[in-house]
Amino acid sequence: MSTVLIIDDNPAVAIALDVLFSLHDIRTVHAESPEAGLAALESGEIDLVIQDMNFRADTTSGDEGTALFAQIHARHPQLPVVLLTAWTHLESAVELIKAGAADYVAKPWDDHKLVTTVGNLLELSASRRELGRRRAREQRERHALEQGHDLCGVVWADASTERVLALAVQVARSELPVLVTGPNGVGKEKIAQIIHANSAVRDGPFVALNCGALPAELIEAELFGADAGAYTGANRAREGKFEAADRGTLFLDEIGNLPLAGQMKLLRVLETGRFERLGSNRERQVRVRVVSATNADLPALIASGRFREDLYYRLNAIELALPPLAERPDDILPLARHFLPAGRRLRRDAEQVLLRHRWPGNVRELRNVVQRAALLSAGDDIGAAALGLPDAAPAVAAAMDPDRAQIEAAIERAGGVLAQAAAELGLSRQALYRRMDKLGLRPD
Repeated sequence: MSTVLIIDDNPAVAIALDVLFSLHDIRTVHAESPEAGLAALESGEIDLVIQDMNFRADTTSGDEGTALFAQIHARHPQLPVVLLTAWTHLESAVELIKAGAADYVAKPWDDHKLVTTVGNLLELSASRRELGRRRAREQRERHALEQGHDLCGVVWADASTERVLALAVQVARSELPVLVTGPNGVGKEKIAQIIHANSAVRDGPFVALNCGALPAELIEAELFGADAGAYTGANRAREGKFEAADRGTLFLDEIGNLPLAGQMKLLRVLETGRFERLGSNRERQVRVRVVSATNADLPALIASGRFREDLYYRLNAIELALPPLAERPDDILPLARHFLPAGRRLRRDAEQVLLRHRWPGNVRELRNVVQRAALLSAGDDIGAAALGLPDAAPAVAAAMDPDRAQIEAAIERAGGVLAQAAAELGLSRQALYRRMDKLGLRPD
């Protein structure tokens, strides 16, 4: 049950509010003076405060209430405070709302509106407390992840990315092959580096090969090496990636592009650790942790006969699916700031454009967009226009001119209860007041 502290020198007010709130399963505590109210806040669990603005019979200025609110807000900045007043200085009430008060209610109050306002604020307060607890838990988990593992300088803030990172450092302890899946440009090689950095072979080499960047006839030579004369142009013996990665990690990107002949040899190496160079009959032995990655639909390639099913299951002992950047929205701005040169900043309109864009090219596209904007922009601040993204214009307009009709409609649906309208719009009470002030909308 929620508890509301009523700070009012009139016992009749406290009794009336106690009766009203008890009908809605809300408990009340009464304090007759500012001093008693502050003491009650320190001694009990209070979810919301309703405070009078005047505590002496000969006073109507509201100065006592203003001072009380300042003390409450300073000591308990997250606690919602509703101002209860019979005075008519609306501008002063609005100023207190801007300073952090949750709402104001004029005497005599409308029971329905007051209960609605208090109920909305209690729900919002409970949500904020739960959010605070969740963020504290997430911060502890992030701290443990950062302090206990080598994350290779990865930049992230999104919970979905953290889940992949946590799984990556967990599976790094085993020697099983790992398959990292996800579209191009999401950072699959960074995940492979993190797996290597936290594995038993972390002190060995990390060797990467993009299987899609070479002609099919050269991939086997790159993987397994070749003796002199093994193919046209092979004038001397060369070491392959498996030999180079011995006692370390081999990262095979775009594994779906590996030819079938190379797939068969790769399967043998994964099972036995043995292979021959092209043009050689001498068997070589290596110990290599293999991490592969693909943006392809490997089951579809298996169905069409272009990828071996047995190799797929051997590579896919553990799969890490890295989502596209559009599904990791909390990563966008931290990454964008990371890609900026020192001393450069993104303006608010630029941040909004970055958040609105769908990023088909993922992190790689974001890096290119930000670095290009930094190069072409004069001054330290980078605006939306410099990004060159197609949705820049509507985003800038939305940032500079909030939707007046949307706000007015929400207020009308809420029957003039601004706390309820703010909740519907997904805004805090203070944020709604700032937007209304900017649009010239009167709070009454």
